[in-house]
Amino acid sequence: MYNYDLAVIGAGPGGYIAAIHAAKSGLKVALVERDKVGGACYNVGCIPSKIMLEHSKLVQEIRRGTDWGVTVPTINIDFKKLMKRKDVVVEELLTNIETYIRNARITLYKGEAAVTAERKVIVGDEAFTATNVILATGSRPFVPPFKGIETANYYTTDTFFSIEELPKQLTIIGGGVIAIEMAFALAPMGTKVTVLNHSSDILQTEEPDARPIIKEKMAALGIELVTNFTFEEVTPNEVVTSIGRFPYENLLFATGRRPNTQIAEALEMKMDGRLIAVNNHYETSIPGIYAIGDLVGGFQLAHSASAEGIHAVDYILGKHPKVINQQEIPRCVYTHPEIATFGMLEHEAPADSIIIKMELPTNPKALLEGNTSGFMKFVASPEGDIYGACVVGDGATEMINAMLAAKVSGGSVKELARMIFPHPTVSEHIGDAASAVFGKAIHQL
Repeated sequence: MYNYDLAVIGAGPGGYIAAIHAAKSGLKVALVERDKVGGACYNVGCIPSKIMLEHSKLVQEIRRGTDWGVTVPTINIDFKKLMKRKDVVVEELLTNIETYIRNARITLYKGEAAVTAERKVIVGDEAFTATNVILATGSRPFVPPFKGIETANYYTTDTFFSIEELPKQLTIIGGGVIAIEMAFALAPMGTKVTVLNHSSDILQTEEPDARPIIKEKMAALGIELVTNFTFEEVTPNEVVTSIGRFPYENLLFATGRRPNTQIAEALEMKMDGRLIAVNNHYETSIPGIYAIGDLVGGFQLAHSASAEGIHAVDYILGKHPKVINQQEIPRCVYTHPEIATFGMLEHEAPADSIIIKMELPTNPKALLEGNTSGFMKFVASPEGDIYGACVVGDGATEMINAMLAAKVSGGSVKELARMIFPHPTVSEHIGDAASAVFGKAIHQL
């Protein structure tokens, strides 16, 4: 029976990147995927959702042009064509991934994998052994067991991106990142969107100061947001709550995900609640078997899973990698404006922290672009050490990288304050916000 140095189960952003990193480090690698490479992220998650958000953003840009004097008589949405473009982009990305795998000389097995404690891997009629195994089997959508749910037709994020017609009406259950992003994706195109979130607020894992900006924009887009209630029942055409009944034509559950831990359960691994228990290097209770991504604790993010996969491989190679610092993992929300954060939020920081919030309307580039909804925030020590940072605004998910780079490289806000940023740019606000930590900002009203 053939033995590989490493078998990776699951070809999502955690698995395929771990496999390629291992192969390029000299290991003989097998990669097993039961469906399409790219996992949920590329097929039914971050990539298709962001493509739809780009379509939505374009519509908003065209409408803003009318306010500036560039008149467009009508905006006609060819939704089938837009979704075709989504399919083409996704397919190109998946083809690229398959090419990366092939070029790295990884053996790709298609099918459902079973793994034994002795690290024997069975895929259909084929079997092999591996010195080490990484489980990267991802997660699946969670639908709460509401009364009457079996009578309702509804979408999850695994099925929603296959729609072919623009919904006239969509009710979204949930108030997290995916729920709010989907509201932003559909409402500008003309869909009447209702968001039902039983909690008191939306985006509760994100920067609190960003939430009022996002809710204001939701209201401007005509999105109905209902919060602070309890769900009672779901019927074929209504969601019944403690504060009223909400009719729907289309229903989307964006209520989180659950890890695919079937392999771990069959192996009777040690669990941490619903998650697989691992040490700081992602090794499970069974020596030589590792788990990453949505299977373990930490952020359920594609780039987090990728970093964990690379870390696990480096540990297998004996490189003694530094433990991943959760404070150095960026979190992004692709609404309009975007939200990007890393590290501590204001309420999590030590009492003597310096909190600086620089609003975007004082930034020339943001003003001339018409993208003034937002701010830049630093959470820092009195000496300038960066505890955390947040950018809310157009392009926030790109600008956060400069702030994070300073922290990861051992720098502080002092280095950012000394940087010479090009003018006019929105990113020059980073330098001003860094200077504000020491009371030396220039463009602060």
